Amino acid sequence: MHTQRTIKAGIIGCGNISGIYLENGKKFSTLELIACADLDLDKARIQADKYDIPLACTAEELLAHPEIELVINLTIPAVHAQVSLQVLEAGKHVYVEKPLALTLEQGQAVLETAEKNGLLVGSAPDTFMGAGVQTALKLITEGAIGRPVAATAFMMSRGHESWHPDPEFYYADGGGPMFDMGPYYLTALVQLLGPIRRVAGITSKALPERIITSEKKYGQPIPVTVPTHVAGTMEFHNGAVATMITSFDIFGGSSLPHIEIHGTEGSLLVPDPNGFGGTVMYRKSGESDWTKQPLIHGYDGNNRGIGPADMAEALLLQRKHRASGHVAYHVLEAMWAFHLSSDSGSYYDMKSKCEPAEPLVGRPFTL
Repeated sequence: MHTQRTIKAGIIGCGNISGIYLENGKKFSTLELIACADLDLDKARIQADKYDIPLACTAEELLAHPEIELVINLTIPAVHAQVSLQVLEAGKHVYVEKPLALTLEQGQAVLETAEKNGLLVGSAPDTFMGAGVQTALKLITEGAIGRPVAATAFMMSRGHESWHPDPEFYYADGGGPMFDMGPYYLTALVQLLGPIRRVAGITSKALPERIITSEKKYGQPIPVTVPTHVAGTMEFHNGAVATMITSFDIFGGSSLPHIEIHGTEGSLLVPDPNGFGGTVMYRKSGESDWTKQPLIHGYDGNNRGIGPADMAEALLLQRKHRASGHVAYHVLEAMWAFHLSSDSGSYYDMKSKCEPAEPLVGRPFTL
């Protein structure tokens, strides 16, 4: 749906991920990016020049800008909650990169502050709004595989030290495979199956130290202070049981699928939840071949930024936004649940519950 007015927005944090937000932000009809800010003002100026953003400024100047209604928080995870709270206290809505926060207490503070001030919180990932997961959701909703009873999810990797220029934080507090990649997989599962009831997890660490082999810091050691292999099981409120592994300890590669959903009448292959497109296939009980399902809409490229664009339209039309802070908090609690269950040797009963987003049908945005 098109509206005459747009929501003016700014970005805080002009690192690598900001590029795709700035590029796509120019294409959505609901959102108008007018400022970008960074602790390093030169970074903000470079991105503003590259993507034709009118204003490069400090975070304080951006938060004081009277026309900006929505701030996209792309800072490092360690300060996600701190910056989001500053945005909310400045009277502006906030959309934050994943994760919502590092701790449950921080996440609660963000949601409570937003509610107190009558503001919205949105959070990445917004990849579940892509054509891949949305097509899978349509099949489940239509009963193509019957009642979902089981699922598997695998994120199998050797870690980031071989390619990332600054990989240290992936092995420090707040890092690890679950907090890095878990949001994509858990968000997709929650959208497909609903909220999680309880979690059983086991964590481990293959190596006490990693050696950087990417060019910038080649040969430098990284102490590993977090689990690098996280495995476990989730029971959903709808009764489905999912097995999940996220790992930085897979040194020889893996052929495991990203996500599978199994129902009483068939099975469904869900593409990589870290992307927007991919191939969706299902097979009915008794059939020997998989059927490829055409994607239901065109969001199958790198459409990061669709979350804040949907949030902007929600503000204009006074409806619920899809990439909500409440789903992000439920996912944050689930990530902690794997670790807390491993530490305690017992199930973790989830305290939060959330509503999956309304399905995305057709092409409601201009992209």
